[in-house]
Formats: sequence, C-alpha cells, structure tokens
Amino acid sequence: MKKKILVTGGTGFIGSHTTVELQAAGYEVVIIDNLSNSNADVVDGIEKISGVRPAFEKVDCCDLPALRGVFEKYPGIEGIIHFAASKAVGESVEKPLMYYENNIVSLINLLKLMPEYGVKGIIFSSSCTVYGQPDPENLPVTEQAPIKKAESPYGNTKQINEEIVQDYVKSGAPISAILLRYFNPIGSHPTAIIGELPNGVPANLIPYLTQTAIGIRPQLNVFGDDYDTPDGSCIRDFIYVVDLAKAHVCAMERIVNGQNTEPVEIYNVGTGNGVSVFELINTFEKCTGVKLNYKVAPRRAGDIEKVWGNVDKANKVLGWKAVHTLEDALSSAWKWQQELRKRGVM
Repeated sequence: MKKKILVTGGTGFIGSHTTVELQAAGYEVVIIDNLSNSNADVVDGIEKISGVRPAFEKVDCCDLPALRGVFEKYPGIEGIIHFAASKAVGESVEKPLMYYENNIVSLINLLKLMPEYGVKGIIFSSSCTVYGQPDPENLPVTEQAPIKKAESPYGNTKQINEEIVQDYVKSGAPISAILLRYFNPIGSHPTAIIGELPNGVPANLIPYLTQTAIGIRPQLNVFGDDYDTPDGSCIRDFIYVVDLAKAHVCAMERIVNGQNTEPVEIYNVGTGNGVSVFELINTFEKCTGVKLNYKVAPRRAGDIEKVWGNVDKANKVLGWKAVHTLEDALSSAWKWQQELRKRGVM
C-alpha cells in the first residue's frame, strides 16, 4: 500500500513541485492549502504531469478544527511536509504580527495533532535566513554555523519554528523531524505546466524578473549595488526547484523508513555556489537572449548581504545532490513565463 503524506501549502511553488516528485516516488499525497498565495488549478497541473491527482482540501493550518478534520478524513498519514507559510521578507517587516501568527500557529497545530493520529515525522521547510549574515569565516555556511539574530520577522519565524520543533521532540513527543534549510529556490517544472505564480506583485526575484522580461512589469529593481561583494550586489545560492523537491523525497524516505539517526536532523539544501544578483541577470540574458530593463534601487530592509551553503551533509547523508545548472533553472523560468502568456494568464 502506498504511504500517505500530507503536504501543507501544496499548491504553492515548492509544494506543487514536491508533490509531483513524491507521487513519482510512489507516495499518496494529500494537499492542504488556504490558497492565500496560490491557485487550486495547480492540482490540475500536478495531475497532468504525474498522471495522478492528489487529494486536495482548502484548509488553513491555523484553523485547528479544520486541520483535525483532514486527519479524520484521511487516516494513516505517515509523514508531513510543512510548506504553508507567509514568505516575503519585505512584507514581514511591514506586517510582523501577521507573519508570527500565520507561520507559528500553523506549525504548533500540526505538532499537536501528530501524536494523536500516529504521524511518524515532519519535514519543516526552513531557510538559510536562520544564519542571518554569516561571518566571513563561516562561508560557505554549514549546519553548525551559529544562528544569528534574524534580519526580518520572516527569518525570525523560521528560527522560532526550528526551536519549537526541537523543544517538542526533546520533550518526549513520539515523532521525528527533519529541518531543511533552503537557499533560494528558482525555476519551474521542465514541462512548463506548473511554476512560480504568486498572487499579485511578486516578492521573489525570479518571477519579478521574468515578468519584467515579458513586459508585465516596467522595470526590475536591484536592491543595492554597494554591498561588500565583487560587483556590489547581494550574493545568494540559487537552487533549481525540482532539485529542491527531490531533496524532500530523500528526507521523507528517512522518516517513513526509520532511517534517521537523530530525532531531529538538519540539512542545508542548496548548490554550494554563491551567485550575485548581477551575475544572475547576465546569465538570464545570455541563456534567453532577452535584454532586461533593470535599475539599481536603495537597499531593502531585511536583506542579507551574502550567503551560500555548504551542502556536504545533504550530499552524503541524504544521498541527494543538486544536479541542474543556473542556466537550466533560468531557462525553465522563462519557458514558464512564456507559457503563462500563451494561456492568457500573464
């Protein structure tokens, strides 16, 4: 019998790609999403790619009775991948209480219900933002690097949630957990059937970039060119979303098969390479032949200057590796944007 996995935020960018990879690996997936930053049509896309339609429930993880109803309706859930969260750094600076309420209460509700319904483990969608701005000697950053004071309420919710998971497991709760600290997911499924499509004005760089390239947005802002980096722009570790999705499958195998050696395991998930915003723009222009209209804008509150990951642990222990290039990821993002234009969506 197929093992049943609950994916929260499963119609979102990373959640939808992970659902495709979970189904390809033989799991049965139940998606819940409140559709605050996604669309229910994504479920059709997942079915089109994988040939399997995941169960979908429109539920907010902050609504405990509704969440309980999902566990009642779908008995036998063995693992949870928790993506559902508000995720825009800038917005979190403006609306901190919304971020604390949404991102923390949703996790607490899931943890409360897990022992009651016999769920073995949870994979928490964390972030490299927990490292804050690492000291130069700690780059590329490892899982052992000190956790710095968060630069934004969004980053702080990731730190707090990691602590909540660790404290709960330490208290003797009969669950295990894997914390995946992502770097910067980009790109879209190679079929261009699903991709990154936030509601309204994108907060993430790549959808804003591709929307500018196709003429929806007049101009792309590069926030700051006076950072202490070779070209003055911020440096990030950009990982192709399909590679990231596959890391969740490897992590879930460990949980459902009881292979984890610690009750809480932590892994960086990235490429191990730092790329500046200007390098990213140049690579996009080269691999698509499209010239981007961009300008330098003032620095943005909450942004970290430079961070990229040491991913040796995930490579060795999870048996996972990012295999796609930056060109692959950017080409897929552009193909997705063109597909949206064909569909009359964007």
